Amino acid sequence: MRKIILQSTITEYNKPSDLNIEDRHLLSEALKATGNSYSPYSKFKVGAAALLSNGEIVTGSNQENASYPIGICAERVTLSAISAVHPKQKIISIAITFKSNMKWASPVSPCGICRQTILEYEQRQKKNIRIILRGDGGKIQIIETIKDILPLYFDKSVLGK
Repeated sequence: MRKIILQSTITEYNKPSDLNIEDRHLLSEALKATGNSYSPYSKFKVGAAALLSNGEIVTGSNQENASYPIGICAERVTLSAISAVHPKQKIISIAITFKSNMKWASPVSPCGICRQTILEYEQRQKKNIRIILRGDGGKIQIIETIKDILPLYFDKSVLGK
């Protein structure tokens, strides 16, 4: 028997002014995107903003449904929009934040489905996607690749591809 230790690298900042101007702007755009959230059930408004290699920013927000399983997270809305409208552009960074009735200053990270989806985009573009996370205020976390928060990932290699 042997133990395998998995490690993740996350850089944490105390406030937006500690970030470079590009990351601050992207986080601001993600916060604006929460205004387009359709979340009448959870009241948890999530916004995402992605910076593309051509300098454009694409945003998305979570979209709920009374039949909960068919809602879609802000990250996947954003990634789908990029794929549909900017299919040749690489994603440099994606910022994710939220607004809620409850105050929660800790960054919220993507759910498992979104992590898997971001992984697929990293592999498609053969380039890591920086992830910028912030809660409703508080510290900001930057992750250089989704693999840091999805260490035992499932990809096409498992399918023999």
